Amino acid sequence: MSRLFAVMGSGETTPTMTATHRALKAAAGAGTAVMLDTPYGFQENADDITERAVDYFAKSVLFSPQVASLRSGAADAVSIAKGMGQVRQASWVFTGPGSPTYALRQWHQLGVPQLLSEKLERPGVLIMSSAAALTVGVHTVPVYEIYKVGAAPEWFQGMDLLAAYGLDVALIPHFDNSEGGNHDTRFCYLGETRLLKLEAELSPEQWVLGVDEHTALIMDLEADTYSVQGKGGVTVRRQGSQAVFRTGHHGPLDELRSMPGTTVATKLPNAKPDQIDNTSGPVVSASVFDALSPLADQVEQALEGKDVSAAVQALVAAEEVLEEWKGDTSTTDARDRARQLFHSLIVSLGELAVKGSQDPRLSVGPVVEVVALARKNARDRKDWAESDQLRDALLAAGIEVRDTASGAEWSFRVSEPHV
Repeated sequence: MSRLFAVMGSGETTPTMTATHRALKAAAGAGTAVMLDTPYGFQENADDITERAVDYFAKSVLFSPQVASLRSGAADAVSIAKGMGQVRQASWVFTGPGSPTYALRQWHQLGVPQLLSEKLERPGVLIMSSAAALTVGVHTVPVYEIYKVGAAPEWFQGMDLLAAYGLDVALIPHFDNSEGGNHDTRFCYLGETRLLKLEAELSPEQWVLGVDEHTALIMDLEADTYSVQGKGGVTVRRQGSQAVFRTGHHGPLDELRSMPGTTVATKLPNAKPDQIDNTSGPVVSASVFDALSPLADQVEQALEGKDVSAAVQALVAAEEVLEEWKGDTSTTDARDRARQLFHSLIVSLGELAVKGSQDPRLSVGPVVEVVALARKNARDRKDWAESDQLRDALLAAGIEVRDTASGAEWSFRVSEPHV
């Protein structure tokens, strides 16, 4: 197993990052998966944030992480010991949104920096996103204090997890943020004026490493390589120069350690995010699950936009992939995971079609047709269990299918929604 450290600029629980999460979970193996809740532990809706994140991983990434609850360094000793133990034993650890300075205050008190540093020395996967990503470097940006409260720009002590790997950096997520509209919110809401002031305070051997929104910087610490996945890029800024490495790029970590030139790295052909691959050749699907994942992302993105038609088209393509791989017997686990993923997409699409249309029969019809084709293919290969599971997936979405002598008939399990 590799030692992978993934830093996400944002979008950690959106369809953009789903395929990357699946690949990272696969790389982590069958060990325990743990989500650390500290960064948002001070918020009144912390329980809701936890529930939504766990639900995302369960529905989109197809596993349910445990929650290591370390919301406060002042918690009782038993709770702290339990949470620290969960993190220590896990092969996959994720932590994300909230406040970086709040998280750091609790983590320094609890000894979490040392714990995470030790984890990076052992096989496994550590993912830090958004606020948690800000804590990774030697310095962090107190973003709430600066952007919301008006404090003067200053660095806050980070966990310095990357110095051991030759990266003496201040890591800044949300690097390409544009929410400000008529004012500069790039560089995690700092804007360039404040970033330049902070950069001037760095020592000569330190530099800024930026990760764009909906983008992942994945470092293989064993192989001393990295790759960029998602929508944006990774930026190295040092002593007035910068280099940008776009999604799909992969190379040695020395590219991030060296002094960047004044030219911006060209955008390479996008690598598929459903595999973590640092080789120079094209990324190919190693299993039916790998082949299905990009189409699942298309379905999920269409669902997010409430575009039933686009989701149906992607689901049709997903069914074709399953059919193409039907003869492969070398990847039983991947085939089972692919079917489970396909079934979950049917449920989500069916629910949207039932609830989101003024005439639900018109929008549900195409969904049922896709599933009917998949059931026919399953029956042709005498896979009766798969046929029944597909029918059950529709039932879970509120669509009841009955097999009759003249063919399959369907109806809503409950009364049609009123408009």
